[in-house]
Amino acid sequence: MSKSARGFTLIELLIVIAIISILAAIGMVMYGSTQKSARLAKRVSDLQGIHKALELYRSDNEFYPIVASLNSECAIGGSVSPDNVIPGLVPKYLQSFPADPQMDKAGNTSCYIYISTSDGSGYKIIDYQISDFDDAADYMKIRGLIDPARDGGADSCRADGTNPEAWGFFTYNACAL
Repeated sequence: MSKSARGFTLIELLIVIAIISILAAIGMVMYGSTQKSARLAKRVSDLQGIHKALELYRSDNEFYPIVASLNSECAIGGSVSPDNVIPGLVPKYLQSFPADPQMDKAGNTSCYIYISTSDGSGYKIIDYQISDFDDAADYMKIRGLIDPARDGGADSCRADGTNPEAWGFFTYNACAL
């Protein structure tokens, strides 16, 4: 009489566990990459939305909102409330002022910062020291958004990608701010 074996052998179980582990690792990498891409898309969308709101403000007022120095929710820009980063923009032109998904107010990273010329003829809105970015190559993914005054190059109005640390929109007369 032979006894029929039921169940799985230890080797079969180990193979299944190894396959599941490999698939889980691949899934985690894909999930992390997807999250980073989503944060990147939000940053671009936020900056475009602020840029459009600023243009609407200028259309109504014939100048951009004027600030005395850098304005930001982060310490580098005075730790102002979100509605006061760009005076007069919320709630008429923006329902609420957006925030970078990884903003660190005390560490001054991933901060939206607003700067204007003294007469309101120009402005710059930047996302400063983006936490997701490891090096210049990350900033170079969308070269048109590089802030030339914060890219490490010699010309503060032309991006060369030497060592960028901010993305943004700006008027030409505010490029060096």
